Amino acid sequence: MDLATLIGIIGAFAFIIGAMVTSGGIGLFIDVPSILIVVAGSLFVVMMKFNLKQFLGSIKIGMKAFMFKLDKPEDLIEQAVTMADAARKGGFLALEEAVITNTFMQKAVDMLVDGHDGDVVRNALEKDIALTEERHKTGVGIFKAMGDVAPAMGMIGTLVGLVAMLSNMDDPKSIGPSMAVALLTTLYGAVIANMIAIPMADKLSLRMNEELLNRNLIMDAVLAIQDGQNPRVIEGFLKNYLAESLRKIDTTDGE
Repeated sequence: MDLATLIGIIGAFAFIIGAMVTSGGIGLFIDVPSILIVVAGSLFVVMMKFNLKQFLGSIKIGMKAFMFKLDKPEDLIEQAVTMADAARKGGFLALEEAVITNTFMQKAVDMLVDGHDGDVVRNALEKDIALTEERHKTGVGIFKAMGDVAPAMGMIGTLVGLVAMLSNMDDPKSIGPSMAVALLTTLYGAVIANMIAIPMADKLSLRMNEELLNRNLIMDAVLAIQDGQNPRVIEGFLKNYLAESLRKIDTTDGE
């Protein structure tokens, strides 16, 4: 569970709803026609931008902003060094006994054990990484599209409300309520875009970058193992994937 996403969205809505309640009651800010125009209208417009499978799959992708299990790079490096040491002592077949929970690493190690050429392994892994990035970008694109469309639909709803208001100018008492309803669509559009869609797109972009970093780390590790490099050397260059504060100097090197 990503607490930052959960706390952020709950906190943002709590303050907005609190302001609505203290401004006269939550009922003043609820209008069914406005909700239909902005919410339903935005969903159908975004659907036009993608195919149906991609659009429906965005729900599953969106959940990654809340629940997303990702291996720590430092744990992957530790496992890679252990496998490099095992391969150095017992050959690539020794890696068959390794317990690997990361599916991408398991795929890479299986290719290594099967004796595939280095170029074949690299091309296969690079293709996998590219396709993963493409899938992530599609999910990010859907939420960014929602962030673009929702305010526009809110403006359309406002114009619809203004037309309805101007058609009843002979009744001064209806002007205030009609204007309030017209402005609610702009409010809904701004809320959907700035409190849901755009933050979700940014969080999914972060998830994509984290996963791609891990996969590139794994690819470099496996190719280094295949080249027969020293485990300590492998550990050294893989630590380039870590933030400076996470890198530790092994004082036993050279002893």
